[in-house]
Amino acid sequence: MISKKYFSAIMLSSLLAISCNNKTKTEKSEIKPATETPKQTFKNKGHELVYNLVQTVGNYDKLRAKKDVVYTYTYQTPDGKKDVSTEKYIFNGELSYGKYEQHERTLPDLKGILEQGYNGKNYWLKHEATPINDEKALKRVAFNRPTNFYWFAMFQKLLDPGLIYEHLGDTVINDTNYDIVKVSFETKNDKPTDIYQLYINKKTQLVDQFLFTVADFGVMETPFLMTLEYEKINDLLIPTTRKYKKSTWDAAVSQDPWILVNWSNIKFNNGLTTEQFNM
Repeated sequence: MISKKYFSAIMLSSLLAISCNNKTKTEKSEIKPATETPKQTFKNKGHELVYNLVQTVGNYDKLRAKKDVVYTYTYQTPDGKKDVSTEKYIFNGELSYGKYEQHERTLPDLKGILEQGYNGKNYWLKHEATPINDEKALKRVAFNRPTNFYWFAMFQKLLDPGLIYEHLGDTVINDTNYDIVKVSFETKNDKPTDIYQLYINKKTQLVDQFLFTVADFGVMETPFLMTLEYEKINDLLIPTTRKYKKSTWDAAVSQDPWILVNWSNIKFNNGLTTEQFNM
């Protein structure tokens, strides 16, 4: 005859076994199979080259992680006229603000401090803190704000949807080997869009120079050629020193003097708020 004490021991042992069994089953059921990272696919060789370029300078995820940027933008034409502005952007929404301490090329008739901005919905302009509603002046703002933002984030935005990539071959310039990639934009209404012809250094995977058009001003037949020098800021390579002038589509530049562009005092993560981009 089984004693009560022995029966209790058997029951306790059985309950522990069941508990362990259930725990093992639960633990096994929680083990999930590893998921593979989706393989990057490319439309063509041109797309692949641009993708590698963007990874080299730092992609849009890296840029967006910086939240915002403040820097000094200096633009000087061969006749010595100069624009100097403090630029501020929030990457999420592409908000843009510029305060022009010097503007000998941008609305030069307005003397004193100019401020212009884009708050995600509207473009606005102020002269000496007074709002300006002149339609012609606002059209200039509607060109400047997205253009300045685009130039700063250009390489990251080369992977935006709606772009067309074409590998045009390779070439040698000053003993450096380049892949040539044409980047254009899809259009639904046959309206001319900008074209970028990138010269991607095969060794560094950086764009040392590129040809570009300015469709908004009808500059399509004769492009400009821009050369670049990079500066490493945080974990990004930023083309802070630029110069450009008229060229042919074979990258033969004119005898004209260069237009100079410089970005300095670049600082990310400044805690900018969307309210600061309102008029």
